[in-house]
Amino acid sequence: MAARKQKAVDEVAQLEQQLTRLQTQLAKARTKQEADAQKAVTAATKEVNKASTKLKAARTKLAAARKKTTPSAAKQVATAKKALEVAREASEVSKANLANAKQELAAVKAANKIANEHEKALAKANAAVVKKQKEDARKEAAKAKAAAKKAAAKAKVQAKKAAAKAKAKAKAAAARAKIAAKKAAARQKAAEKKAAQKAAAKKATTKKKATSKTKATAKKKATGKTTARKATAKKAPAKRVAKKATAKRARKTQAKAKTA
Repeated sequence: MAARKQKAVDEVAQLEQQLTRLQTQLAKARTKQEADAQKAVTAATKEVNKASTKLKAARTKLAAARKKTTPSAAKQVATAKKALEVAREASEVSKANLANAKQELAAVKAANKIANEHEKALAKANAAVVKKQKEDARKEAAKAKAAAKKAAAKAKVQAKKAAAKAKAKAKAAAARAKIAAKKAAARQKAAEKKAAQKAAAKKATTKKKATSKTKATAKKKATGKTTARKATAKKAPAKRVAKKATAKRARKTQAKAKTA
């Protein structure tokens, strides 16, 4: 039965939507009909003006033909009269068309006026219904607001209790974290101290090795210089002997040359 009721409600909603669309289409059609009727009146008015201009021109032409005294004047008058009759008939037809167009426009406007008044009355009735529905909705909203306020107060109390509980837990966790951080800092400080001592010992060892190496290098350089000086001292007498031998040979050579 619930399914049947839902189906009926859906059909009503669909018909209401169709009615709304049809009313919109009807309003557009009425507007278009009145606009078309107005255009027809405008066009008919232009035709009347054209016919009146042609009629005046035909009368002017007939008057001019009657003033002529040439042999062909009679023929021109007859032609002008015929043209005048045609222009007069066209003017009458255009005036009749204009009257019909104006009558049709007046009828369309009258029908649209009645339809608009009916729509205004219907809209007024609908507005009254909507106003009643809004009033009922306002009352329901006030009830819902009161219930929501009560629920919010209850939720606020519960939230306050939960916040106090969470705050206590957070405080305990913070205390534990503080103790843990303190222990970690102590361990870190001890490790850094140990690392610093180790680095200092390593630095002292490295410095000692460098000093020993420097001393050995200096000693080696000093020994090398002493050896070089001794070798130079040994070479000096040999150089002097060689120099004396060379001079002696030179003197002998010169003596032999003089004897010869």
